[in-house]
Amino acid sequence: MALTGRRKWLNEVIFGTDTPAGRNFDVFLIWAILISVGLVLLASVEGIAGRHGGLIFILEWFFTGLFTVEYLLRIYCAVDRRRYIFSFYGLVDLLAILPSYLALMFAGASYLLVVRLLRVLRIFRVLKLVRYLRDANLLLRSLGLARRKILVFYASMLVLCVLFGAVMFLVEGPKSGFTSIPTSVYWAIVTITTVGYGDISPQSPLGQAIASMTMLIGYSIIAVPTGIVTAELATELGREKSLRRCDNCSRAGHDADAEYCKHCGYKLEEVE
Repeated sequence: MALTGRRKWLNEVIFGTDTPAGRNFDVFLIWAILISVGLVLLASVEGIAGRHGGLIFILEWFFTGLFTVEYLLRIYCAVDRRRYIFSFYGLVDLLAILPSYLALMFAGASYLLVVRLLRVLRIFRVLKLVRYLRDANLLLRSLGLARRKILVFYASMLVLCVLFGAVMFLVEGPKSGFTSIPTSVYWAIVTITTVGYGDISPQSPLGQAIASMTMLIGYSIIAVPTGIVTAELATELGREKSLRRCDNCSRAGHDADAEYCKHCGYKLEEVE
């Protein structure tokens, strides 16, 4: 359905970035988001909240009211209201205002307002940084292609952690902090990932030997998921190069950010 009159003008300002008004609106919105998130961070500092809590509270509700009006206007002037409401940005816009109202019933919910930072993702659209979004999509595709291998890897790691946890529970027992097999599995996960909180540690020589073996295994396999994703990423990059051809000489193999053909020097079409 085509928009007319006031709805059309509001749509061009709120959703559009090709006009000065639309661009200025989005830049203003991004600054408002950053300031409102900064207020949430300051409110969590006890000294600042004690001295300026009243002012921060007023400003938080000012920005909440501002974003609420903006969200309602977006629904009003959207071409397809249902599509906007259930889109990624539509849900983020809603989540950006809900915590303030939830804080009226649940103390501390206002700190969830940091979700407003997700709205800054609009800066990619405002500043025409489409290439960065394309690179992000490339990484997401690589993760998607590697999901089965990563799932098998983590399943194997879970089996190892359960085995090591059960062994440590038998060797050390509650006297050393290994009060149950789940607690021991937690220790195994912390050890294999080389985090090492130190809240639980083996005391017997046999337990320390098993812990040393667990650490060495952790060092040897910690790079496996990185290698899996890197291999898929290299495959995707190669595929993109093979798809991008020069309109003049029809030769492929160009990087996504290349402006000219490396074979004939012809200006390449910009990748959308």
